[in-house]
Order: sequence, then C-alpha cells, then structure tokens
Amino acid sequence: MKNLVDFSGRPFHFIGIGGIGMSALAYVLTKRHLPVSGSDVRPNHITRRLESIGTHIFDKQQASNLEFFCPKAKEASSPAQLPQVICSTAINTNNLEYKAALELGCPIFHRSDVLAALISQYYSIAVAGTHGKTTTSSMIGYMLLQAGLDPTILVGGEVNAWEGNARLGQSRYLVAEADESDGSLVKHAPEIGVVTNIELDHPDRYGNLEEVIEIFQTFAKGCKVLIGSIDCATVRERLQPHITYSLHPETGADYTVTNVDYRADGTTALVWEQGKALGVLKLRLLSRHNLSNALAAVAVGRVLALEFGEIAKALATFEGARRRFELRGEVDGIVFIDDYAHHPSEIRATLAAARLQARPRQRIVAIFQPHRYSRTLAFLEEFAQSFTHADVVILTDIYSAGEVNLGQVSGETLAAEVAKHHPQVHYQPTLTSVCDCLQQILRPGDMALFLGAGNLNQVIPDLMAKLRQPATAIS
Repeated sequence: MKNLVDFSGRPFHFIGIGGIGMSALAYVLTKRHLPVSGSDVRPNHITRRLESIGTHIFDKQQASNLEFFCPKAKEASSPAQLPQVICSTAINTNNLEYKAALELGCPIFHRSDVLAALISQYYSIAVAGTHGKTTTSSMIGYMLLQAGLDPTILVGGEVNAWEGNARLGQSRYLVAEADESDGSLVKHAPEIGVVTNIELDHPDRYGNLEEVIEIFQTFAKGCKVLIGSIDCATVRERLQPHITYSLHPETGADYTVTNVDYRADGTTALVWEQGKALGVLKLRLLSRHNLSNALAAVAVGRVLALEFGEIAKALATFEGARRRFELRGEVDGIVFIDDYAHHPSEIRATLAAARLQARPRQRIVAIFQPHRYSRTLAFLEEFAQSFTHADVVILTDIYSAGEVNLGQVSGETLAAEVAKHHPQVHYQPTLTSVCDCLQQILRPGDMALFLGAGNLNQVIPDLMAKLRQPATAIS
C-alpha cells in the first residue's frame, strides 16, 4: 500500500514528541524545514533540543494544540490544511489530542509510517534485531559519517558524535533503527537490512517466538540485501541472509574473526572476508556482543564499497551510544555505569562485559529495575539466572511502562527467584530505598552497574552527590 505521508510542506504534529523514536523523526523533519510541533507531558533535554532547532513544543496534551499551524482547523475548507498527526503505540485512544485529531479529520499516522516513508526516499540501511540494534545502527551511522558519506541517521539512543538520536545529512544515505516491538518492522523496505538476532522480548505483543520470526521474515523479504548474524540459530535457519557474519570461523560466514583479544580497555580481532584476511579491527567497546555488532558494520561498509582501512579507522574511535555501558562518573573510587539492558540475554552480556573490565577483587554491584510485568513474568526463570557475573544484586519493583498490574508478578517475586541462584540479593522496592541501600552497601573500588529501560538511572546523580558529602552529613 502506498505510504501517504506528505513531506511537501504540510505540518506535522507529534503526540508524545519526547519519546526516543518520535523525537528522532521530529528532529529530521524540522531540519528539513518542515513545520513541526509536538506535545509531551514531561519536557526533557530531548524536547529542549527540538525547541532549539525550531520545533514548537507544548507541555500539555490538549485539543487546541492542533490549531498551532492551522488556527482555524475546525473551519478548514480542505483536509490538506489540517496537520498530519503522528502517534506511537504508547498513545491511548482516549488521549485528548488524538480524539481531537479524529474529530477534525486529520490524517493520523503511526511513527513507523513516517520512518517507512523516509526509508523509501533514501538509499537506506535499516538495522533490526532483538538486541544490539541501537549500537549497531549507531556504529554504521558513525562509520558512514567518518567516511565522508554524510548520512541521515535515526537511532534509538543518543550518540555524542551527532549530539542526540538523529542527524540530517545531505547525501542519499540513511541509517535507521527498525523496531519489532509493535510489529511495525514489516513496513520497512530498505536497500540493506541487518538482523542482529531474534528472540522473544515483547510477550505483551507476541504470543510466542514463531510470531516474532514471521515479522522478521516479512522484513527480510522487503530488503534488497539482507545481512544477518548466523551465530543466532533463528536468523541462520529461518531468514537465510544474503550476507552472513559470525564470531566463529567454522560457520563459514562471509565475515568472521580470528585472533580475538577481549581486554578491559577494548577488543581487537583479525577480520576475514570470504576467507581473505582484511586486517585488524580495534574497538573501544567491550565484549563479544559488541564485536559481533562491529562485524555487521564491516559487512555494511563493504557492501557500500568502503575500504577496510576506512571502516577500521572509523570503528576504532566509536565510543558507543548513551545508556550502553555508559560511564556516568566516579566517587570515592566507586564507578557508576548506566546500561539499558532489560532482557535476560542483555543482562548476561552486559555483566560479562563488566566482569571483563573489572579489576582484580573489584566488586560488581548490579542494580536492576525490571521493565514491564509481562516481560518479567514471561522470563522469570531466565532473569533469575542472569546475574552470575555480579557480586551483589539489588532489585527494585517493576517499571510498568503503562501496563496494568494484574498481580501475577512483582519485583519481590523476582528477587526471591534470583536469590535461589545468587548469594547476595537485596530487594528495594522504590528508587528512594535503592539510593538509601546503596549508600550503605557501596564501598571504594566497586563498580555500580544500573540496568533497565525504565527510570532507575534517575538515582545516579543524587546518589553520587550524597556519596560526595562527608560521612557525618550522610548519616
């Protein structure tokens, strides 16, 4: 079906513009000199960035917001005068702006419709996968930027190199993160598609893994070139990518590595392309999962005819996206790390990277905020066994992300399950109690690793400030 999103000058209005995916789209559209407005009940640094480039931001969601670019919207003689209203899956049909848009007859699009329309306008690289898509898409965008290809970039995390989650380039290239969480992945038909792995991560949307696989298969069919990691059995067996990559040479993948050295300050490996050594790749990022992500970027670069030397030079200076093992600071020898990991596989990978970086006898204190009741319940046993590399585990109550609590599972339930496999587990239901507990538990030399996709990381600045105070003041 033809995408009807209009980029000719008709206004856009985003309901919930401060979200990571919505704001990236709003940024690119504003930079393209299109009229863009949006509302969000929680202004943040992302909405302030949008305001600074000319996006009009409302701090309340109300029907009158739709009249900003069309003051007489209710009397509009032509539908073409009405703004295009953009929503994410998070917007409820009872939202006042949404209801007003329906009543006015505004065209209403899901954010993925806008992304799909942009993807169709460019030579696009879309990165999908249950884990690693933000880092991989950011790596690819950074690589193209450093190679002078001036790409447009839309990713699900913030990157210092372009000071946010999006940039508008002037070339034909676009790099985007493609999300499977709400099924919208099927709308995208890029020139190059990348699939990092496939797992069940959104049990609120999918009943089983097979349903997830079907979404990825539809995406795969829409890609002119599909690049996939065959270290994931599901990708290998159910997608059959045109170009493959793997950390294991014996798989016969098109891109693989040998002479791998995982160190506390980064990773090095010799990269091979179809049996021919390309050269050494050096990364600042840690652990196996990030080397795999880098191999995906190498594969994309080679499809675009970049020399390996250009690729390696760019990836060697890539620092990662924010909230992906992000160093937030150090107080009294205690290192504070913020990471978005919220699925059992991600937690295991992140803690493995932390253990690799940890000094001898350095404790890893993992603080985890479960994200969504449905995910916590579906993966209860997997979560329980995910904290092997942590010395101390602190668990909060569940961040609902808008889900209704049916009383089937809680943070305390998860803490009890983790305690069956780990000797030091503390349940602290609120962010305040987490902060209080950490003041008592943390000691010089520890690594405090905050994990989760919710608002747990909000405690980091306050906790660091309190730890800087003299001991008498803290007590």
